[in-house]
Amino acid sequence: MAPSEAVEAEALQSVCLAAADVFAGVGLSSAAGWNQTTDDWALFIAQGEAIGLRTARSELVATAATLPYEGGHAWISMVLVDPAWQHRGLATRLLAQCIESLRARRMVPTLDATPAGEAVYRKLGFLRGFGFSRWERDAAASTAAEAVDPRVREATQDELADCMALDTQACGLGRAALLASLAGRQGSRAWRLDDARGLATGFVIAREGRRAAQIGPLVAAGDAQAIGLLRAALAATPGPVFIDVPDAREALSGWLIAHGFRLQRSFMRMALRAQLPPYLAEAPSSLFAVAGPEFG
Repeated sequence: MAPSEAVEAEALQSVCLAAADVFAGVGLSSAAGWNQTTDDWALFIAQGEAIGLRTARSELVATAATLPYEGGHAWISMVLVDPAWQHRGLATRLLAQCIESLRARRMVPTLDATPAGEAVYRKLGFLRGFGFSRWERDAAASTAAEAVDPRVREATQDELADCMALDTQACGLGRAALLASLAGRQGSRAWRLDDARGLATGFVIAREGRRAAQIGPLVAAGDAQAIGLLRAALAATPGPVFIDVPDAREALSGWLIAHGFRLQRSFMRMALRAQLPPYLAEAPSSLFAVAGPEFG
């Protein structure tokens, strides 16, 4: 880094992001090719802690965010730097601020890392958990009708509590506020699979993204049930689709390949603690798709 660049970086103002910064945040994530929307940024700002670095001209050039969950973990995400300001230590600076803030609140910093980011986080003491992969399908391949399991039905807002309970069991974390936000957005839909007694045994949420619809979380009792829920979501999603599937769910990954999906990128779940709990070390057996690397 040139001396002048170091001086410029030091002169940046640290700020807590507010609702007025949503569109600037979307600008940064869009420039990076990410899938986040204004709803995603608004969620981080309203329910989490979103921070940034701003120039003297009030330009937002770097961001990071944390989102707390019941159970003592908080997700770190949205670590972004404007291309013109990269390689000046800004991401490291904001990441350190996030970690310090979470530790002060006695919360465990947790994140989903890309292969490049994993090496950085391991040096900071993060432990590796389970891996998952993003699969994508384009609009042209999404036109074929999917046969839907008649036991799968669309969930109403009043029935989301059952889905939230299943999510907590699958993930080991309380994320009711997150699921309420994802399912309650314009364009979002949720489906559930009930047993013979009418009790929910699985669910899936599909929501709009900037580049593609995002399917997840997807929780089910087994492969057949997960595929049944996914068919319902795909039948209602004609455009491009992203879904993030734990690598341990090999049957579902094979089904995706057979139905026109291709592998986009991989992630590793990581946490800054002495030992990982089982639900982070290995993908829980009922978790077939995560909510997204920004949410866990």
